[in-house]
Amino acid sequence: MTATRQDLLVVRDLVKHFPVRKGLFSRVAGAVRAVDGVSFAIPRGKTLGLVGESGSGKTTVGRMIPRLLEPDSGMLHFDNIDIAQLSPRDLRALRRRIQVIFQDPYGSLNPRMTVHSVLAEALAVHRLVPARQRRRRVLELLHMVGLPPEAADRYPNEFSGGQRQRIGIARALAVEPDLIIADEPVSALDVSVQAQILNLLEDLQDQLGLTYLFISHDLRVVRHISDCVAVMYLGRIVECAQVDDIFNTPVHPYTRAILSAAPVPGALRGARSRILLSGDVPSPLNPPSGCPFHPRCPDARPDCATTLQRLVETSPGHTAACHVHAPQQN
Repeated sequence: MTATRQDLLVVRDLVKHFPVRKGLFSRVAGAVRAVDGVSFAIPRGKTLGLVGESGSGKTTVGRMIPRLLEPDSGMLHFDNIDIAQLSPRDLRALRRRIQVIFQDPYGSLNPRMTVHSVLAEALAVHRLVPARQRRRRVLELLHMVGLPPEAADRYPNEFSGGQRQRIGIARALAVEPDLIIADEPVSALDVSVQAQILNLLEDLQDQLGLTYLFISHDLRVVRHISDCVAVMYLGRIVECAQVDDIFNTPVHPYTRAILSAAPVPGALRGARSRILLSGDVPSPLNPPSGCPFHPRCPDARPDCATTLQRLVETSPGHTAACHVHAPQQN
């Protein structure tokens, strides 16, 4: 995906390897290649869905953007600011503009704090609202996420999972962010509640002009909320395109395989036969040479095992990293 002036977030060649230590002296015996050269861009006011299996590296990408995890290398530009070069003081100020909604609505809230205290704390830390006006602002935030005023004086254990996730969304909104990283925000919720939270996120995006990085393994959810989709496999993005292009004309064999296995509504229902992949996902501690997907790929050819294919444009706005389906050079 080519960066433009309209992009709020630009990520280039992001890398994160976790060392594996063994023995009495904790010698480094290898490294888990959690993220191995990820690039994408998100335009202002749009949503990029980042899709992948467990262990693909998508959550690690999300945590590196606000530098909750420090990247080993790569470029992170937010609103033309180089995040990697910020001092701790400047990074703290920037984090007000980049907020995270976590997967677990139970574990992400302090059980000893009332909802008012949780939301007012964010306002106090960033000095956004004078103390005498914080109660009113807390009630405004609760109204924005569909919770009644009396919720302010209750504790997290008094709410359902969906209500707790609404509180988590309100906490993210409290500091008036530009970018929200939603890391599996509905995966722990019932299906009926998932729809309510997704509709809430879409309404808030329309009202506030928010930009989302939406991380999920659920293709149905991603299709509902995303403008563009990036598919990750073993620490790399293997395909990226507008949401309709990904679902209607997938290019990479891995994308086609996961789409064939997912219950997708609409035109895709019954339109594809199931693609069965052989073998297991390789270990990120010892990834295969060449294309990381080649040991399981039904279309693999000899050069797939030796040469890594970078993302190339297969059609306007649609990129994929596949030797077999890359455009032929004249």
